[in-house]
Amino acid sequence: MARTEGVYRRKDSRFWWINATLPNGQRVRQSAGTESREDAEALLAKLKLDAYRGHHFGIKPQRSWQEAAVRYLELKRNLRSFTTTQQILRALDPFLGALMLDQINGDVIWKIIEAGRKQGLKPATINRRLAWLRSVLRMARDDWQWIDVIPKIRMLPGEVERDRWLTRAEADRLIAACAPHLAALVRFALATGCRASEITGLEWSRVDLARQVAWLNRTKNGSPRGVPLNVDAVAVLTEQQGKHPRFCFVYRGQPIGWEMTNTGWHTALRKAGIEDFRFHDLRHTWASWHRQAGTSCDELKDLGGWKSRVMVDRYAKFATENLLAAAARIESVRARDTA
Repeated sequence: MARTEGVYRRKDSRFWWINATLPNGQRVRQSAGTESREDAEALLAKLKLDAYRGHHFGIKPQRSWQEAAVRYLELKRNLRSFTTTQQILRALDPFLGALMLDQINGDVIWKIIEAGRKQGLKPATINRRLAWLRSVLRMARDDWQWIDVIPKIRMLPGEVERDRWLTRAEADRLIAACAPHLAALVRFALATGCRASEITGLEWSRVDLARQVAWLNRTKNGSPRGVPLNVDAVAVLTEQQGKHPRFCFVYRGQPIGWEMTNTGWHTALRKAGIEDFRFHDLRHTWASWHRQAGTSCDELKDLGGWKSRVMVDRYAKFATENLLAAAARIESVRARDTA
């Protein structure tokens, strides 16, 4: 016998359930998520009203920021940056947690900025929060069609771009000061430009030393990519053979699952006389060395796995070969020869 439409109880659940056909023809059978019949009926009424407004007037039902944040996190769950995404969305929750998406406007964004300034946060930190907020709103508009418009979100000026890299001599000192397992990680990072998580997660099944290539299946932007292995990278991997059946880089026979910037890292920096340097700055060093050696921005983009030239162009300043001819035009020797 067909179940009567409306709200009802099930023996296997403590919640009320909904069984209804909405005004737009959609069939709904779901838990109301509440033990109160009144609340369940109120939810059904809202579903019917939203469907009616959407079907007859094209008015989209309101969606909350929390709904968007939950779906966004679900989509980003397999990315390396998932923990960072959680942290930033958690920081935004006090400002957005009680709002519907169409209530997020310029005033709300300004409150986020002002609160960050009062906390003494740097423009870069505030901009990261704004960038994540913009990403969620764009996805809600473009991918899910939950909203039609989103507020304009501009990044704060005054963000200082980090420009920290090592000279060859500094790199040699750092490697010499590192424990053997850490030295191997540093050398491989300098040879390939791979991120810490990409290195510690590298498996032998994804390495072909004969063809001098490795394949990364989990990268920061979620796209698998191949990594060409130069002589230095091959030498490091050859030294690691036989230490673990699955992972290329280990410590005392076990995979490395901790943060690279730890006590061992800081001890090595101190011994090498290097200050204000993070493990990720090895990637900046690798890119800077490439540009100084004449590697083009397009080549560097492909080597580093960047999706666009935006991040790569920051290293353009290290390549000056094309400016030598211009600089030579005012050389004092040339001026005397033409006099």
